[in-house]
Amino acid sequence: MPTGKAPAQRGFALLGILLVIVLAGLVLAEAANSWSNLRQREREQELLRVGTKIREAIGNYYQRSPGLVKQYPRSLEELVRDNRFPRPERYLRTLYADPLTGMASWGTLEAPSGGIMGVYSLAQGKPFKQRNFPPIFQSFEKQTSYNEWIFAYLPDTDALVNTP
Repeated sequence: MPTGKAPAQRGFALLGILLVIVLAGLVLAEAANSWSNLRQREREQELLRVGTKIREAIGNYYQRSPGLVKQYPRSLEELVRDNRFPRPERYLRTLYADPLTGMASWGTLEAPSGGIMGVYSLAQGKPFKQRNFPPIFQSFEKQTSYNEWIFAYLPDTDALVNTP
């Protein structure tokens, strides 16, 4: 059944359609990659925010210890409900999930005297952000893994530490 077009022209039209489909696929793949990178950068920012809140809560727990001997919390749950007082104290409203893993579990940095003095993400992977951190996060520069971003409270310096 003749269509009015030569057989070679139909082949070129099919080739053109396939080329358009391939180009659209490449554009969509690049867009998905860009979106994924953007989402990862947002998670990094959220990790910095949440890690700082937990670090501050640990500092408040430590500073408000009753008596002369200051103590770190024995568990992160004690930051949500501190039963050392007649009326329980709350340093966090809830135990935040790790923005990178989506789980409520964190790696913990043990204090020499016992208790938890810091937290870090259990996520694997290399951070996108490598420099231009605020002064409080200077130890995070050029770290090769998220679990090297340690949010720890030190009473003498009131600074973040980076101890693997």
